[in-house]
Amino acid sequence: MTYIVDTHPLVWHLENNPTLPARVSAILSSGESEIVIPSIVLAKVWYLYQRKRIKTSPADIRAQILSAANCSVYPLDEAVLELLPLGLEMHDAIIVSTSLVYRDLIQRPTQLITCDQMITDSHLIDVRW
Repeated sequence: MTYIVDTHPLVWHLENNPTLPARVSAILSSGESEIVIPSIVLAKVWYLYQRKRIKTSPADIRAQILSAANCSVYPLDEAVLELLPLGLEMHDAIIVSTSLVYRDLIQRPTQLITCDQMITDSHLIDVRW
């Protein structure tokens, strides 16, 4: 299974925040899961760090992501832009679109790890929370 990870679950996992459900933490900790971080998530991490809303620096988060053998960063590319859904905030649309690239173009079983209710309610992608 490929798991696309939204910003808050990623940060909560890396900061061991108890807000993250144990079932999600288990997925993110498993070496068996393919973890994909949309590049927009790294931009949001930078923004949150600049605003002092998270403790872990973007450089530390990026280093942790890149050191994990089962984790990769997916760029904002033409495929993501072509699959952008309507009706979501821009950042959320890019995250959902990245999930759709994996599900529809790369044809991998895909779930999006997010606590975002608007994404969940959109029913555009299978959500895990």
